[in-house]
Amino acid sequence: MTVSSESSPGTTPGSSPRPAGAAGPAGAPAGDTDASARRLAYVTVGVPTLGFAGAVVFAFHYGISAVDIGLLAGMYLVTSLGVEGGFHRFFSHLSFTARPGVTAFWGIAGSMAAQGPIVFWVATHRQHHAFTDRDGDPHSPRPLEDGRRFPRVRGFWHGHVGWLFTVRRQNWSKYVPDLMRNRLVMKINQYYFGWVLAGLALPALLGWALTGGSARGAAGGLLWGGLARIFLLDHVTWSVNSIGHTLGNRPHRTRDDSRNVAALAPFSVGGSWHNNHHAKPALAHNRHTFWQIDIAGGVIRLLDVLGLVSHVRYPKRARSE
Repeated sequence: MTVSSESSPGTTPGSSPRPAGAAGPAGAPAGDTDASARRLAYVTVGVPTLGFAGAVVFAFHYGISAVDIGLLAGMYLVTSLGVEGGFHRFFSHLSFTARPGVTAFWGIAGSMAAQGPIVFWVATHRQHHAFTDRDGDPHSPRPLEDGRRFPRVRGFWHGHVGWLFTVRRQNWSKYVPDLMRNRLVMKINQYYFGWVLAGLALPALLGWALTGGSARGAAGGLLWGGLARIFLLDHVTWSVNSIGHTLGNRPHRTRDDSRNVAALAPFSVGGSWHNNHHAKPALAHNRHTFWQIDIAGGVIRLLDVLGLVSHVRYPKRARSE
């Protein structure tokens, strides 16, 4: 499937769909809170936070080894590419096409990031593009003008992580009819919690194997390559939602407050060129000038050269370089 280089699902220029079950006026929620999503949010946010704290305590007592660092870096790279290259550019914006094996890689790697199943992640993101920084945007960091104190701080917190606790009950499938028809994607979505557990078990097993079968190696792999990695990637992704609509430069005049945040570019594998993305959301590259770091875009280009993906949508500059 391909789309226009200027638009993508839920972002057709000039369209003004009505929000359903998202944030209401001035960011105030409307409708019934999804209780199951709220409970999942406590796990999604709380467990990695405790895990990161545990990793720090573990390092204080046992040190941090090269294996720990390697597993953190390796698992972070794979799952960040799964989120930015897979969940975002591939599944959300259909920026390129891929065969089933590559599709499965993107879906599994993104699921191992523990940011939600494919259907939820993509539906939320498409809703964000349809109503960016307006009523209906699930995670806009707009000031919450409801008469209470610190509207900017509370709005920023909502855009960063607070929105996860106020997700409204709604039919997510209406934002992702293409994914609902894809048996492979729905099968990966069905086993989401299994992929999350695999993302924890894999670094633990590698840590055990790379240290000669030691319990310390397994624990270090679980804490640093698993829980701490999820915590760090979560906050990088959420920072694109919050900081990326609050601070940074705006080379493109979009209808929203999206901004480029250069400092986050290496850690977000290119996702923080957010104003670039909102200007041309269907492109597979966020790099609009030669110096902008876009690791996900580079990987997509490599896969294109190898013939593993096709119909890749490039910016004109990137295509000519």
